[in-house]
Amino acid sequence: MTRLSRISAAALLALAPAAALAECGIEGDGSVRVLANDFNALDLVMERVNSCAGDGVTVSVNQTEEHKNLQVPALSINPAEYTVAVIANNSLPPLLNAGLARPLDDLVAEYGDQLTDQQLIRIDGKIMAVAFMVNGQHLFIRQDIFDEAGIEEMPATWEEVLEDAQIIRDAGLIEYPLVSSYAPGWELAEEFINMYSAEGGQFFAPGSAEPAVNSPEGIAALEMMKAMTEFMDPDYLTIGSLEGSKMWGAGEAAIGQLWASQAGPLIDTEGDYPEVAAETVLIAAPSVADKGIPGAALFWDGFSIAQNISDEDAAASFQAMMYGIAPELAQEEPTGASWMIEGYEPTANAVGIVANLEGGVAYPTTPFMDLMHSALGTELVDYFQGNESAEQALEGVEAAYTAAAQERGFLN
Repeated sequence: MTRLSRISAAALLALAPAAALAECGIEGDGSVRVLANDFNALDLVMERVNSCAGDGVTVSVNQTEEHKNLQVPALSINPAEYTVAVIANNSLPPLLNAGLARPLDDLVAEYGDQLTDQQLIRIDGKIMAVAFMVNGQHLFIRQDIFDEAGIEEMPATWEEVLEDAQIIRDAGLIEYPLVSSYAPGWELAEEFINMYSAEGGQFFAPGSAEPAVNSPEGIAALEMMKAMTEFMDPDYLTIGSLEGSKMWGAGEAAIGQLWASQAGPLIDTEGDYPEVAAETVLIAAPSVADKGIPGAALFWDGFSIAQNISDEDAAASFQAMMYGIAPELAQEEPTGASWMIEGYEPTANAVGIVANLEGGVAYPTTPFMDLMHSALGTELVDYFQGNESAEQALEGVEAAYTAAAQERGFLN
């Protein structure tokens, strides 16, 4: 199985403008039914998709944070409830495992002239998804607080982040200067994945589904994460990415590991947080010591077309999505996301994620990574509550993952 391993910053910066689409112009009739996550960048895409309704084409869109829980059951029925699933690295494998996403090679050949090769997500040689934006976590820095604390250089490693946080605390500026997303479940697991990737750890034994996180790299990742909590709000286990961005906007932190997709509002000097926005600097996620791997897994967001639908609906849905992610979107909404769309030129809100791209590690697109992610989100909590050692917690992760992988048939 292949995966999108990385997207170079040079490639993003070099994308050339393409001819604009004058109208949606879907050939033929059909029903377009989209299931998607709910955040600002996707609002922009779905607004364009919705405009394709008419002339024999019907369009409906369901944007919900529960999309990952809905996609498999909704696409399993025949005909599928949705014709399009908006997915990412981590939500494509369940569709592939169940045979619910159709190969897109024919549709790309007929309607995908606007697409670049890096947008085509190939699995075992077939195009199974089309990517249109890149996301990931990186550092947000308060320049004014760094200046007041006498810190002259931006942190490049997590060790330097800890040093800077101590300087800020000792200066009496902010008692808990660091914010991240440690809420149990998906977000806590993602923070481990970020740090473990920076350590150079492997999630599975080569060429197999056997877990490999109970390792020196895994222990080191947990210990670094625990060291970070000394500079976080004592209730850090209740703080997810949404709460973290609100804390940043309120001026409660000086160093934040937040999502690139959150950057736009947090650097908008005419938005909700003008004073903080004016002092917010975006830089790459730190590495660990001298390993040089940004500690933030790279994600792409894109879409797949359902298998259990008519060819007519598949063609209409693909064309609607092509209009949704047409080059005009990147030209008209350049700060809406870090677009993987032809003609996009990175803007101020994309500085951090572009800095991550060189040397970054993509979130693994393997059929069993969702099971690992789930096990991490559940089993690591006891370590941060002080109830288990790092080794015990990782043993628990591997046991929980193994049970789930055996149930799904990935392990004997």
